[in-house]
Amino acid sequence: MVDVTIVGSGIAGLFVSLRCARAGYQVALVTKKQLTDSSTNWAQGGIAGILDSSDEEAVQAHVLDTLAAGDGLCDERIANIVASEAAYRIADLIAEGVQFDQDPEGEYDLAMEGGHQRRRILHTRDATGAEIERALIQGCRSEPRITIHEDCLALDLILEDRHADERRVVGLWCMGSDDQPFTLPSRAVLLATGGAGQLFRQTTNPTVATGDGIAMAVRAGASVKDLEFVQFHPTALALAGDRPFLITETLRGDGAVLMTKAEHRRWTQTDRTAPPATLSFMLKHHANGSLATRDIVARACDSEMKRSGDGHVLLVTEHLDGEELAERFPTIAHRLQRHGLELGRDPLPVAPAAHYLVGGLAVNEWGEVWQRDLAADDPTNTSRSGNALAGLYAIGEISCTGLHGANRLASNSLLEAVVFSHRAGARVMEALSAEPEPAQVDLPDWRVEGLTDLEEHTPLVHDRAQLRSTMSDDVGLVKRDARLRRAVRRLDLLSEEVERIWLRCRPTVELVELRNMVLLARLVTAASLARRKNVGLHYNIDLK
Repeated sequence: MVDVTIVGSGIAGLFVSLRCARAGYQVALVTKKQLTDSSTNWAQGGIAGILDSSDEEAVQAHVLDTLAAGDGLCDERIANIVASEAAYRIADLIAEGVQFDQDPEGEYDLAMEGGHQRRRILHTRDATGAEIERALIQGCRSEPRITIHEDCLALDLILEDRHADERRVVGLWCMGSDDQPFTLPSRAVLLATGGAGQLFRQTTNPTVATGDGIAMAVRAGASVKDLEFVQFHPTALALAGDRPFLITETLRGDGAVLMTKAEHRRWTQTDRTAPPATLSFMLKHHANGSLATRDIVARACDSEMKRSGDGHVLLVTEHLDGEELAERFPTIAHRLQRHGLELGRDPLPVAPAAHYLVGGLAVNEWGEVWQRDLAADDPTNTSRSGNALAGLYAIGEISCTGLHGANRLASNSLLEAVVFSHRAGARVMEALSAEPEPAQVDLPDWRVEGLTDLEEHTPLVHDRAQLRSTMSDDVGLVKRDARLRRAVRRLDLLSEEVERIWLRCRPTVELVELRNMVLLARLVTAASLARRKNVGLHYNIDLK
């Protein structure tokens, strides 16, 4: 038995692994693919935060911007906790060797993004997440108390007593690279598996983002919150034959402007002397134009695309210095080269793509997961019981802390992850130190009796494609009741089909992911139907 098992290798999982191991606890770090396969590694923009915790005015300004973006649904107490602890956690990252960009005077180069009223975002050019991952992975690989399980898929959580009113998690079942399930007993389990962008056809997320941790926890009795709030990034590169590639919001913070094809043509052919921002369709949607919050910008782009029939809008940088942009955004510049595009020369075709799951497992200020009311045997009924699910914690995108409300403020996600990793780690270590180390217990092995090998994967491929089509067409950026109800019917049928396969076949990665995605899709759809007011990221045409 290990002391702590962490599932997921983004910033949240890596940071808390180091904290627990350095405190003397034995840690198992489980990740579906390689340590670098995480949304953190793909994060371009940066980490928001005030570096001087004594500057109360600046901290409160960060809180106010967070609350404004969250459209009235943020937990103000949590927003204050996160903004107030930012300086300490960013200092921790720097101590781990994370190198944020500095200006010629040696001060940190702070960026601006949509929804922020001032510059407060630390970054490493346009590869901030990769730099954070580099430093934390290096630390984890050199820590002898951390056992790393790569190419290891978590299957389900193990409960001490599945029939008890007050449940306790005592480990989990995993499947290693040999495709054989094994049992991993643990005194505490922290889920840091990230989001679920793969529910949608177009997403900026890596392929591992299939909502596994949320689905596992829900099956164990956890409560979820705010799953109707799925954030679509408004500027993902939209080119035929290539997956959506995120174009960081910082580029707009540095002056890039969104325009329709017609607006761009008018600017280049007849009105080049006018600042492009004055011609942008975004001014019809918000006074901040291209620097409005992501929910507003994404819906505005979607509206213009539907009106014109175009498959994208344009992100314009011709009025900016191309050499400076290429130096500041080398990751983007390199990606554009594949398609013969260049910053400062070519308008970039962009369109919204699923990016961030604002809702998730309901947690308290220490990352402890709330147990749901188990009286109703229905996973879509996720009302809280008022008790924590003992032994289980959730951190990072998988969790719903209340910080983001109805819409995440840009670059608050990495900050939330590191703040709650620290807090959850502290609570885990406090709980473990207060309990005598339990004797070794024999936990049940994964059920194998009577299961057969899955002979055909083609039906799973088709089912996954159908799920993603349903979610994209019926539960996407803009919703309506009839389509949501159609999604319920389709997903219920798909759930029945997947469960039939699940009950008779040995697990495969494809089967496990599809089962998890179907459950989470049903939860997102149910939450979308239940929200009867348009707010933040949730926009239902029938609620006008």
